[in-house]
Amino acid sequence: MEYVTLNNGVKMPILGYGVYQVDPAECERCVLDAIEVGYRSIDTAQAYANEEGVGNAIVKCGVPREELFITTKVWITNAGYEKAKASIEESLKKLQTDYIDLLLIHQPFNDYYGTYRAMEEAYKEGKVRAIGVSNFYPDRFIDLANFCEIVPAVNQVETHVFQQQKVAKEVMKKYHTQIESWGPFAEGKNNLFQNEILKAIGEKHGKSVAQTALRFLIQSGVVVIPKSVHKERMKENLNIFDFELSAEEMKQIECLDTEKSLFFSHYDPDTVEWFISFSK
Repeated sequence: MEYVTLNNGVKMPILGYGVYQVDPAECERCVLDAIEVGYRSIDTAQAYANEEGVGNAIVKCGVPREELFITTKVWITNAGYEKAKASIEESLKKLQTDYIDLLLIHQPFNDYYGTYRAMEEAYKEGKVRAIGVSNFYPDRFIDLANFCEIVPAVNQVETHVFQQQKVAKEVMKKYHTQIESWGPFAEGKNNLFQNEILKAIGEKHGKSVAQTALRFLIQSGVVVIPKSVHKERMKENLNIFDFELSAEEMKQIECLDTEKSLFFSHYDPDTVEWFISFSK
């Protein structure tokens, strides 16, 4: 496994296992499988309703807690200092752990300044090893980074071969904030798994389209958290450290960038209203 060093010195695996849309009833089994095949970083969130499954797997897996890197996220309904503070304690209970390795604000809506203050407090108390944000695009990211005490260690945003976040990455680099991808396979949109460029490059290395897409991201300095409920695919996604894409191959994949979201825009009023509806 390769690691990135966050801006506070904490080391984070560059590849982890994400449990977004993993059925809560299946989550424990999936995380146990992931840990068994070699994953040490697990990404969950309050909104996924499967923190308990992750917690059960942490307890049962047999791997020392200090060898695991656990991420969770504070949801919009828990925004604001008091609610966020209580929700952090609830997440610790559900995860059955004394500390969270990385805690993120899930969306840049509601009182996220109050949320961040609660996270900074949890960090100082040793309940969290690193704090950051998710889905904070340059405007809101720069605003928060300049008016908080602890600069975000991570910003998790939609990042894949079709949306490479080149501008956002440069902004994060300025603040020494690590970019992390959600949706590294773009959930199969744009026929990613049939993409001819990714196929051709993968074949040269004896690798799949999925492995090629992940390799591109990690060579670009992006932390990835691919999700699968199938053990064999978990293994496949992990098996990307025995080859390297050439500079020419990287350029070919860079040309796939559309610079647009394949899911939703945080600048779209209807999208913003939809997210805010969760807190009402």
